[in-house]
Amino acid sequence: MATQQKILLLDDDEQMLDLYKELLGQIPSQPEVRVCSSGARAIAMLESEPFNLLITDLRMPKMDGLQVLSIVRRKYPQLRLVVLTSVVDEEYRSRAYAQGVELFWQKPANSEEVKMFQDCVESLLGRDTQGQEGFRGVQNKSLVDLIQLECLSRSSAVLRITQGSLEGKIWVHEGDIIDSTTGALGGEAGFREILSWKGGNFEILPADPDRPRTIMNSYQGLLLDTAQAMDEAQGMEDAAKANDAANAAAGVPSSGSRLAPLAKFEGVEFVFVLPEDDKVGVDSWGLSNAEAVTKWAREAGSGLIELGANIQAGQLLQATGTGLQRHWSLAPRVGKGLLCVGFRRVLSSDQVQQTMKLMTSKWAS
Repeated sequence: MATQQKILLLDDDEQMLDLYKELLGQIPSQPEVRVCSSGARAIAMLESEPFNLLITDLRMPKMDGLQVLSIVRRKYPQLRLVVLTSVVDEEYRSRAYAQGVELFWQKPANSEEVKMFQDCVESLLGRDTQGQEGFRGVQNKSLVDLIQLECLSRSSAVLRITQGSLEGKIWVHEGDIIDSTTGALGGEAGFREILSWKGGNFEILPADPDRPRTIMNSYQGLLLDTAQAMDEAQGMEDAAKANDAANAAAGVPSSGSRLAPLAKFEGVEFVFVLPEDDKVGVDSWGLSNAEAVTKWAREAGSGLIELGANIQAGQLLQATGTGLQRHWSLAPRVGKGLLCVGFRRVLSSDQVQQTMKLMTSKWAS
């Protein structure tokens, strides 16, 4: 039998406590809802018994909600945090998210908003926090969760997401996603790329009401399209693993090969080497449709080398191309074969060329 979830509700308004205790008790998981009217009392209760979720107001006497959040986040890092307030202020919102809140919600004004709030709380209680990757700033949440919460609360803000040296921005206006950018990608393509990131840093910047709208799809449609694309990508990854198993059975090198270190370079989707002797097996990492790709790469490499000889351009050192689905680069080396790399579209052409030079140097050494 599942353990009953426990919510601690903090507000200095006794009537609000009674109202939201009743509303939260109605959600499907039927959590136990405890209440308190001061920050000091809330911290004392958290010290005496475990809770799954803390919901707090911001403006309270003696110890305000931000002070409570700061203390609680340090002492109870796995506790989920929600702000429920009548304060409509971007600075408060940003400071609250910086404390790691899961959700910043203006107190509902009608039954529809109450239902959305109940659904969000139910969703938070229903997810296991163990083993999840997430974004710093909102504990253990995927980026899809974060965007859903922003849109459901009808927020206007700019979401800035970073993963290593990659940076993306998503513009939200009154709950609608109107634009996104990352690297050379923008609009829906940029949005899909950003949502493929599994971790990083997340922060909320002030709204930009003058940002031109490039995304006309609803946020639900965007998330659905992105989920389908991610499922397809997962299918390719599963196919690659199955291909590795088949290769291992046949004695062919797989994605656990010596090429795996090259995959650590930023933006790399797959790597493989075509040996000079076409009777020798192909060494690969992350490659799913190996037969078709290696055939294309061998023909492309041979054609480029022949073209270089015909126009007396000298030895081919590297060739790079950009595409709608991914970028690619080829680099032949005498005695080593042909190094072939697929890159994610988020990288610019210059980034692909520079990364390929580094990868070729490491591979050929």
